[in-house]
Amino acid sequence: MAVGVFDLFSVGIGPSSSHTVGPMRAAAVFAGELKDAGVLGSVASLRVDLYGSLAATGRGHGTMTATLLGLEGYHPELILPEEVEARLAAIAETGVLNLAGASGEGVELPYAVEDMILHPLTVLPRHTNGMKFAVSDAEGNIVREATFFSVGGGFIVREGEENAAQQELEESKKELPLPFRTAAELLGRCASKGLGISDIMFINERASRSEEEIREGLLHIWSVMEACVETSLKREGVLPGGLRVRRRAPDWLERLLKEDKDRNDPKYWQEWVNLIALAVNEENASGGRVVTAPTNGAAGIIPAVLYYALNYAPGMDKASQKDRDDVVVKFLLTAGAVGVLYKEQASISGAEVGCQGEVGSASSMAAAGLAEVMGGTPGQVENAAEIAMEHNLGLTCDPIGGLVQIPCIERNAIAAAKAINAAKMALWGDGTHRVSLDEVIVTMRETGKDMSDKYKETAMGGLAVNVVEC
Repeated sequence: MAVGVFDLFSVGIGPSSSHTVGPMRAAAVFAGELKDAGVLGSVASLRVDLYGSLAATGRGHGTMTATLLGLEGYHPELILPEEVEARLAAIAETGVLNLAGASGEGVELPYAVEDMILHPLTVLPRHTNGMKFAVSDAEGNIVREATFFSVGGGFIVREGEENAAQQELEESKKELPLPFRTAAELLGRCASKGLGISDIMFINERASRSEEEIREGLLHIWSVMEACVETSLKREGVLPGGLRVRRRAPDWLERLLKEDKDRNDPKYWQEWVNLIALAVNEENASGGRVVTAPTNGAAGIIPAVLYYALNYAPGMDKASQKDRDDVVVKFLLTAGAVGVLYKEQASISGAEVGCQGEVGSASSMAAAGLAEVMGGTPGQVENAAEIAMEHNLGLTCDPIGGLVQIPCIERNAIAAAKAINAAKMALWGDGTHRVSLDEVIVTMRETGKDMSDKYKETAMGGLAVNVVEC
């Protein structure tokens, strides 16, 4: 199917969409195919190979444990944090994996994290995030094997089906009432129909869902974002992984509630935005339930900017609940439309183009959403998205220890503020500007191609090597 808003905003677990959600999804697909093909009974052994960035930073990103859960048949959008903890504890204690057993009878195999084979310096041709699965019978004959690539945002592609998947994508786009691939095409649709960007996205979404399903689905996405913040604010101590990064969100909240007792003093808007971004990404870093937006590493930006829209945009202090829900729906539809442009023309994978593809894309999407709900024209919305990405170009992905903590958590707060400023700058203009969104997206893609692999989620350059971990 064509990429839609519910592909870009999906519920999963942290800390990484490309290194946790994607691998779990790929493993679950493989396990499901074994069950559907009726070959589980003949499986006696399992082999998992991880390549490139998955192998280089997989431990810090939870790749291995997520893969185990996927092989048991758990899907990232359905599994709950308590199930994650229970199953991983059982596997660690017994050393036994229940292959495809999540939904019923599976096959128990002696298999654990240490059995995975890592190839950090080997990059498969399709993408740096490659993984191979193979199961064999008691005689050592391969029963079934498959290679997948986690291409960012939780999206996966199977080796050998790339062209078919692309063809299916192109065919499905033809079925959309108002298809677009570029910002120029999107703006053209807006001009010809006299509609806003969120309206165009809504019409396209109606090709596969009812109006009620779209609205309820987007409000559910927002509720999961809010729940993520609430959960994070109840946690204290340090984040897992060995860096001993202290959780700051609970202390920030305590201080804010003392200084901004009514939670409506406009001089504290940035502190509240920072709080939301930090809370979401601290929860993500601890493996909690988050919304991929459009990736886990950038999950805090859109909820932080949407929080700003709901609490500081003009007129929101008197808005009804329906009006607030309308803002959520319009914001996410607009952000989703811009996310489609990045997914279609470039990449949202930090392992492919650096953090500009994750945090940069999210900042651009958030800026567009805010400009739209604040009354921006399509030209102003496109300008907001362009400004935000233009000033995230070249952003590297260099997580210390391969963990989605430093610089990732603070980077979300900074990018959220950039998005808000980008929207405000665009709204003070008339929508005309020298650099187009399409041009900046192409520039991001080309910058990512030229970027050294050291700075693309390998933990082999930048802060990852210049900061002592302990």
